[in-house]
Amino acid sequence: VQLQASGGGLVQAGDSLRLSCAHSGRTFVSYDMGWFRQAPGQERKFVAAIRRSDGSTNYADSVKGRFTISRDTAKNTVYLQMNSLKPEDTAVYYCAANYRNYISATTTLWDYWGQGTLVTVSS
Repeated sequence: VQLQASGGGLVQAGDSLRLSCAHSGRTFVSYDMGWFRQAPGQERKFVAAIRRSDGSTNYADSVKGRFTISRDTAKNTVYLQMNSLKPEDTAVYYCAANYRNYISATTTLWDYWGQGTLVTVSS
């Protein structure tokens, strides 16, 4: 499984940005998909996830109401729509996949990772 994240960039506070994560292979529907982020000097943290079973979602409290995770199974792609961006959202964003059928905020419980895409939000 290879994950290719894209869509990062430099934006101003209040702007929107959409990240994409392309999943290689024919088994996209066999994985739960998630987004994490890592700010400079900090640990990688959970942002959002979407279940393969029913498309239900989970979000970190810090992004609830602003970010939306979605997927397009025809394109083997998961998205993260980020609205009302804040400077504290600045980080490298990573997409991840797991086959455990269990959504966790713990990075070690995710099996595959993309290379990361940088989001910078200026004030």
